[in-house]
Amino acid sequence: MPEITKEDILKILTNVVEPDLKRSIVELGLVNDIHVEGNIISFIVKISSPTMNSKKIVKEACMDSLLQALGTDIKVDIDMQALPGFKDRAPELRTILPGVKHIIAIASGKGGVGKSTVSANLAVGLSQLGAKVGLLDADIYGPSMPLMFDLVNRKPVVSNDSGRNLIEPIVSHGIGVLSIGFFTEASQALPWRGPMVSKALIQLFQDADWGNLDYLLVDLPPGTGDIHLTLVDKIPLTGAIVVSTPQEVALADARKGIDMFRMPMVNVPVLGLVENMAYYIPEGNPDKKEYIFGKDGAKKLADEMNVPLLGQIPLITRIREAGDVGAPAALNENTIESKIFKDLALKVMECVKDIKAVKTNN
Repeated sequence: MPEITKEDILKILTNVVEPDLKRSIVELGLVNDIHVEGNIISFIVKISSPTMNSKKIVKEACMDSLLQALGTDIKVDIDMQALPGFKDRAPELRTILPGVKHIIAIASGKGGVGKSTVSANLAVGLSQLGAKVGLLDADIYGPSMPLMFDLVNRKPVVSNDSGRNLIEPIVSHGIGVLSIGFFTEASQALPWRGPMVSKALIQLFQDADWGNLDYLLVDLPPGTGDIHLTLVDKIPLTGAIVVSTPQEVALADARKGIDMFRMPMVNVPVLGLVENMAYYIPEGNPDKKEYIFGKDGAKKLADEMNVPLLGQIPLITRIREAGDVGAPAALNENTIESKIFKDLALKVMECVKDIKAVKTNN
């Protein structure tokens, strides 16, 4: 028998498909520690599902391929192992959102702090820096993105991919957007119970064709309820951003939001805190700052809780006006607001890189 090499084995196993991920185990890098001694071959295969049935299917496929190609005189020892939990996998090894590199939740403990405005403009800022960005409006009770991206009354198209119907995000200003608001009338109230909300949210992730993205931003509803727990349980979040205004009544809830993401059962890295409405800049007087809601409240909270302060967003009339007409203020070239949101996007990119480096080193 000619000498068997590792390359020979990998070539033979190329046709073995991982049942959940639907791609070759070799292409996915799931075959490791190949050893060949004479006619004895051993290696490790990692698979997505830890069930005995999945292990049996892949193991038998590997054995059949090797015996057919190399003859029945060989002996094969395959160590079947499960991949780590989905939160710790590389994107391409996930069954959900395999083409999305980073999924970032944007939260606030309290409503009315401008979380959706920050989400929309951060998405645009990241896109302007060359990233491919999607935005999922998970604020089931008060979806804002159809208005902020000039998509009111628009309906997503459903495409068929290998017999599976998928919702196509609607692209506006270079951002792929999906919102529960696309499936209801603008004036329609949504009195949904918790399980219905959770199911609708997961559908916007699983049953949508998000494609390949650098960042998928998830605009959450205020608070720390069912939607938040469903998200961290089902979706592999890279991290979370908490938005607050400077006054104590908002900071108290922002503190709760940070604590929630840090709970052991949740364990989502907090990328940082954004202070919105940090100060007011009067029209025609860009050098003047009026601290209407107090000064540096979120900055002090960030220091207290040892999280980065990602940015301090001022009250500028143009930011409000831009959101109302469906063209986020970050699009306004050569303006204060454009620079502020671009700086915010750069800070977020840096924090994501830092978290990725920590995971790699661990």
